[in-house]
Amino acid sequence: MAEKKPFVPYVPAESNMPEFTLKAVLIGLILAVVLGAANAYLGLKAGMTIAATYPAAVIGMAILKVMKGSILEENMARTVGSIGESVAAGAIFTIPAFFIAGIWNPFFTLSNYITASLILIFGAILGIMFVALLRRVMVEDAELPYPESVAASEIHKTGRDSGGGSKFLFGSMIFGALVKAGGQFKLFPEVVEKFIFFAKQTITGSKFVGQGGLLVSSPGISPAYMGVGYIIGPKLAALNFSGGMIAWGLLTPIILYFIAPNIDFSAIATAIMAENKNMGMEQAYTKAWIDTAYQVWKYIVRPIAIGGMLVGASYTLFKMRNSLTTGIVRAINDVKKAAKGEAVDTARTDKDLSFITVVAGILLVAVATFCITFFIFNASFAVSFVAATVLIILAFFFAAVSGYLVGIMGSSNNPISGLTLTALVVTALVMVLMGVTGHEGVATVLGVAAIVCVAAAVAGEMLQDLKVGHILGGTPWKMEFGDILGVVISGAVMFLVLSFLNDGDIAMGKAQGYIGGFGSPKLSAPQSSLMAILSQGIVGGQMAWPLIIVGMLMGVGFILMGVKSPMLVSVGMYLPLETTFAIFVGGLVKGVVEFFSKMRKYNENQNARIENIGVLLASGLIAGEALTGLVFAGFAVFDMFPPAFMQSPSFIISLVVLAAIAWVLIRIPLSKAGDPNEAAGPSMNG
Repeated sequence: MAEKKPFVPYVPAESNMPEFTLKAVLIGLILAVVLGAANAYLGLKAGMTIAATYPAAVIGMAILKVMKGSILEENMARTVGSIGESVAAGAIFTIPAFFIAGIWNPFFTLSNYITASLILIFGAILGIMFVALLRRVMVEDAELPYPESVAASEIHKTGRDSGGGSKFLFGSMIFGALVKAGGQFKLFPEVVEKFIFFAKQTITGSKFVGQGGLLVSSPGISPAYMGVGYIIGPKLAALNFSGGMIAWGLLTPIILYFIAPNIDFSAIATAIMAENKNMGMEQAYTKAWIDTAYQVWKYIVRPIAIGGMLVGASYTLFKMRNSLTTGIVRAINDVKKAAKGEAVDTARTDKDLSFITVVAGILLVAVATFCITFFIFNASFAVSFVAATVLIILAFFFAAVSGYLVGIMGSSNNPISGLTLTALVVTALVMVLMGVTGHEGVATVLGVAAIVCVAAAVAGEMLQDLKVGHILGGTPWKMEFGDILGVVISGAVMFLVLSFLNDGDIAMGKAQGYIGGFGSPKLSAPQSSLMAILSQGIVGGQMAWPLIIVGMLMGVGFILMGVKSPMLVSVGMYLPLETTFAIFVGGLVKGVVEFFSKMRKYNENQNARIENIGVLLASGLIAGEALTGLVFAGFAVFDMFPPAFMQSPSFIISLVVLAAIAWVLIRIPLSKAGDPNEAAGPSMNG
């Protein structure tokens, strides 16, 4: 049997090529903040984040190419730049829960800023420390394909010869920003709603007289949502939209039909007219029905969706049970080897942070967790000690799990919210067994879950980046240290981003007539809302168990029907219809691209080019809207609202904008299919 050849990276281990340089790290830190902020915006509104690896690779490569940077500097910039997305994922899935649960109200205070930043920074550092233990066995494992890592490495390699796709990314960012700004200046309506009334009817065979209606919505004119739909594709986008149809086309109308006869809508309309002097009776009456429909969705349908999300997350983890077990076993074995001093690093490309540094980092996070729970959340000494212990165990478990799943499927498909949910439930049950109650108990549960969430998200993303470094010839310890800098900066900034969005939405809600802040129709924060409700329910007994149970049975039904992603359907129920509709339209656009690609009989190389450019365009639309949304949220905080250029803009203009976005996502990728004999880079979806 022939001896297996040792792996040779793109840049040999003997090379002293510039890598950890000031320009590479600074570019990475800026990207970490920008891409993290963009993902925070997207995640709070749509419940999803988009992997930052590819945008960070393309942007970093474009800038460093002008600055005559090396490929290892590009690798460093991408590594540091993409880690902000992981910090953002951990933040949006957990930190807003403190506000939703009523623990942090107001949300922005100096104390809350310090607490949240410590949670995010220490959680991220913990993930990095565990990755330093796990890297050798997981990154160098030939059985883990790391599809997105391979794709990212090829982007860097091909960028040595070509300019890459930076022009598509930056161009679509500008386009997405302009569309978002146009909506804010009321050049076109971002969404149109209409309430369709049902006539009063006596249900056959009974004396009950029902009355209700159906609230229908246009898709939101959102480049970000359409970009998300394009990236996840028509099938997953359809699943997400089906949840919206169940919520708004089935459950809300049915519930409204039975409760409406007991509601005095005329009195509600009169009260609305008193607050809005320019509103007529008919308009106020319709608004009363619309507001009631939203109340039904928020307080009845959403808890049902939460039950479905619980089952969906559990089912996802169950399907991955073999991978989870394998990941944990390998992680434990690697720790044993490290403790024994086996596999001593020699080559530059095989050097991690020292074992002593890693152990010290883990102990630091444990002590920090104890201090946060004891001094800030006012838990007892015993509870704080147990919380810190549980944290380390859960974080190691889920860091290993996260890394293994990324190795198989890529970070884009890493079920961080499901892992966090599991951690939260375990922590909550432990706290209950210790007799913890009230806000202190809820805060402790959320704090531990948040640290675990960030650790798992960072671990997965970092292992993916370390695999890219392994292929290109990067130095592991330099990448790990660079990520420490990235998570410190991102963690320190992320709470400010969340505060801007929360306070901005509160201000916009006051101006537009809705209750703003995390959990509002405009800032849904579905995962954080779920975390808040579960922690309160388990610790304080405030959970709407009948609705949760009904939702869980619904989730079981989805599984029995063979639904591909019950979690995605349930998230669709939780989100406003305008959001799921826009995501669905983006998925349809991707379907159109796939249809024409098939009809024109493009080969594998051409389809890869179409896929790569399409993903870059979609990522640019997401980033452009997200960054512009942050700017306007900041204005709202200071009561600086953009002037309305048109009082009653026509929805026809909205349709034109929608068509323009679709045209960009269809026409440009198809036009760049290129020569069928020309080699193409890998698909960015792995």
